[in-house]
Amino acid sequence: MSDSLKGKTIVIVGAGPGFGRTLALRAAEEGATVVVAARTASRLDEMVDEIRAAGGTAHAATVDATDPESVRGLRETVAQHTDAVHGLVYGAFAVPSMKPLAQTDHEQISRGIDLSVLGALRTTQEFTPLLEACAATADVEQTDAVPASSSVVMMASAVIHHSRERYAGYKIAKTALVALGHSLATELGPRGIRVNTVAPGYIYGDTLRSYFEHLATKYGGTVEDVYAHTAEKMDLRRLPSEREIVDPVMFLLSAAASAVTGQTLTVDCGEFHT
Repeated sequence: MSDSLKGKTIVIVGAGPGFGRTLALRAAEEGATVVVAARTASRLDEMVDEIRAAGGTAHAATVDATDPESVRGLRETVAQHTDAVHGLVYGAFAVPSMKPLAQTDHEQISRGIDLSVLGALRTTQEFTPLLEACAATADVEQTDAVPASSSVVMMASAVIHHSRERYAGYKIAKTALVALGHSLATELGPRGIRVNTVAPGYIYGDTLRSYFEHLATKYGGTVEDVYAHTAEKMDLRRLPSEREIVDPVMFLLSAAASAVTGQTLTVDCGEFHT
């Protein structure tokens, strides 16, 4: 997909140090102007510096997706750099409560829904005019004259496919996010905006590796033992890397997915069959 996003603007909300950083770097490699947005300014500045050092174009903007005024401010900041947005990726995330529902404070569940679901809705609502402008003005490069479109990708989780103990609060929020994606796909489709979700399973990067180190210390054994035990549940007997989660997102952002909307793509090395 060399230069598949050349001349496009991609906004990544919830651009953290793992998946978000990897996605930002990859989108910039493919020619996009990348806007990374999250709560921590210093982390965003590091990403922008890294992208620019590699020859890419990037901007940073702080945002609190639970605050409508902050989301509006993000859109205004982006509008200073462009009059059209090709892709919006919503991946804002907070560590969920891992307690059974009987012991979970309702406020914890509400906060999860506010960030994961209402945050995605607020952001999409604010950016709809810029996304629509891209769909209306983009040059059609395909020889079969497929209408141009813009793309929203929301990051769900493979937790939507199971009901294991202690994941209930997280599952509630991510399942609602998928439902939101379905409805937005229907509403925004006539305006040339595609909406899809990606549901990763485990993502093997620094964060998960640190957790495996914790488990290895707690229960004995090595990180490799914990990895192997976890990977036994996957058809491919391994866990997806950050890059392997980024690639499907890149596909959904690209013209190669011009007819794909309202879908949820599970990326988990075969833990669940959907």
